[in-house]
Amino acid sequence: MLPGATLTLRHTSLVEKKMAQTGQPAEAIEADMLKLIPARRFGLAEEVAAAVAFLASPAAGYINGTSLPVDGGRTSSL
Repeated sequence: MLPGATLTLRHTSLVEKKMAQTGQPAEAIEADMLKLIPARRFGLAEEVAAAVAFLASPAAGYINGTSLPVDGGRTSSL
């Protein structure tokens, strides 16, 4: 599982750290981050959890040895 930028407490702490370093407002920092994500939005924890649940389910029983990016398209290739 390769989660991308997901709206969690970690996301908030990263934005706050960047605000302290640069003096930029959160909106500007997040706008710059979103430019790197083709889906143009941050992921939700529920979306990452759904991918994990799928991989742990019988439906994914024949999937092995791979990495799954859940990142809104940011990873162009592995």
